[in-house]
Amino acid sequence: MAPGPAGRTPVFERRTTGGGAGGGAGGGSAEKVVALTFDADMTADQGPRAASGERFDNPELVALLRRLKVPSTVFMTGRWAEEYPAQAKAIGTDPLFEVANHSYSHHAFSSPCYGLPVVAKSAMTHDVERAFTAFRKAGVRNVVPYFRFPGGCYDDTALRALAPANVTAVQWDVVSGDAFATDADAVAEQVLDGVRPGSLVVMHCTRSAAPATEAAVRRIVPELRERGYRFVKVSELMEDGA
Repeated sequence: MAPGPAGRTPVFERRTTGGGAGGGAGGGSAEKVVALTFDADMTADQGPRAASGERFDNPELVALLRRLKVPSTVFMTGRWAEEYPAQAKAIGTDPLFEVANHSYSHHAFSSPCYGLPVVAKSAMTHDVERAFTAFRKAGVRNVVPYFRFPGGCYDDTALRALAPANVTAVQWDVVSGDAFATDADAVAEQVLDGVRPGSLVVMHCTRSAAPATEAAVRRIVPELRERGYRFVKVSELMEDGA
């Protein structure tokens, strides 16, 4: 996407009907396409928890997406790529997926934001660039210049501070509610009730924080396909006529 107004980072939320790509939405048709996105979250200070056995990955979910042939965009933190380099490389070299930036540290870019520590304005661009560096070191190749704010929290200061990073911020219009959820059917119903043509769904790819996601996806994918939906990556969703 083109830079936003006054040098701000542009923000994409979903593809709407008609018009061209712009600050809060993309152009396109009413074709029944939907993008499932998965945040691979890990904060900079969670290394000890991972060392003690907590799992911030979800290989079963990734395997399911492969079996169901669901193109997806994974918003990965740099810290996650460092913790799971083999998985990061496998995801980032599979043409079914594209990898986008979810910051290095998973600290907040505005406050308040769900109790997350806050990145200083002067460090925001560096934090994003550090994540891209972690992807390269892990061998991730299918990287797209998109960024998701941790917690989805941002303000005008953050949009201005990130302009030098040359990324497009990607939000969503459908909240799956999978974070810390244990009822997979409730997650699936929330997604199925919210999806519209051009929707962008936010989910998570972390077993410890989103244990019901895989089971929810098992229901979401076939039901949306029965409704005539086609799954696309965020990069495809942004394109006219995807």
